[in-house]
Amino acid sequence: MLRRYPGAGEPLSCRPVTLGLLNRGYRLSTTRGVYFLKHHLDGDRAAIARQHTATFRLQALGVPVAPPVEDGGGATVAVLGGHCYALHPWVDGRHRYGAELTAAQSRRLGSLLGTVHTRLAEVMAPAADLPDAHTSADPEETFALIGTLLRLARSARPRDSFDTLAEHRLLQRRVLLAEHAGRRPPPGGGGGWVHGDFHPLNLLYRGAEPAAIVDWDRLGVHPRAEEAVRAAAIFFVQPAGELDLPKVRAYARAYRRAAGADAAELAAAVHRVWWERLNDFWILRWRYELQDRRADPQFPAVSALVVWWTRRYAAVLDAFTR
Repeated sequence: MLRRYPGAGEPLSCRPVTLGLLNRGYRLSTTRGVYFLKHHLDGDRAAIARQHTATFRLQALGVPVAPPVEDGGGATVAVLGGHCYALHPWVDGRHRYGAELTAAQSRRLGSLLGTVHTRLAEVMAPAADLPDAHTSADPEETFALIGTLLRLARSARPRDSFDTLAEHRLLQRRVLLAEHAGRRPPPGGGGGWVHGDFHPLNLLYRGAEPAAIVDWDRLGVHPRAEEAVRAAAIFFVQPAGELDLPKVRAYARAYRRAAGADAAELAAAVHRVWWERLNDFWILRWRYELQDRRADPQFPAVSALVVWWTRRYAAVLDAFTR
């Protein structure tokens, strides 16, 4: 593959990058430098090309990204053996979670995401807002799923502490959902181009400043403020399942300014993301339906956050909107 890239050099080593749940990438060292070789598992060449075009345009506007390297013919997608690959410059940096960020850095993070949303609106084709594409979870379907997962968790052998916690959280969530079933939100609006997966493992820092937003696989049209809320719920969740609300407030204020989003848009997004979390069991589905345990370590904090957020709903809403 390297022969397609003039000046890339000869390969010296190729080592898997192990961070992340869904990506497949490699640290590729050559006689001319270091690269990130990404294997695009979905193989959708049109979608990959759209992602690459977006990153080139965003870079031209000063957004910290790492666009792919063009081959000798100007292409950025290499197809080998029926698989799609892209070569990116290696970005020296580290991932940082909310606990490591100061209040000022939390504001910088919110401003960065707001800038991403506004710049995407400039460089991408106009996005039609299609509320039907953003319907909320049906609680009746969730009750049925809880029943299925309870049976699987109770029948797991050998049974361990995860299964015990899963059963406890499923029973707890069933009660919470019954109490709040009447709060299902309407279809979401505010659709725009978003990164689609903005979280700590997709943002590299060099020192105190963001160096590159990576992994644009989920670039798409969605309610933009919901991405801001989801990102905060990942960056600023603490091990016990609580959000660091002072940092959330700093982040959200900066996001609103940069994105031009008002408090009403954020309030609607908070409600929809809370409802989404209340009805979501993706980690348990991976474990019990797919026998995939890679996400298990996230479950204690993620499941505790739903309970805490429900009980502190007003405080969370206030942090995002005032």
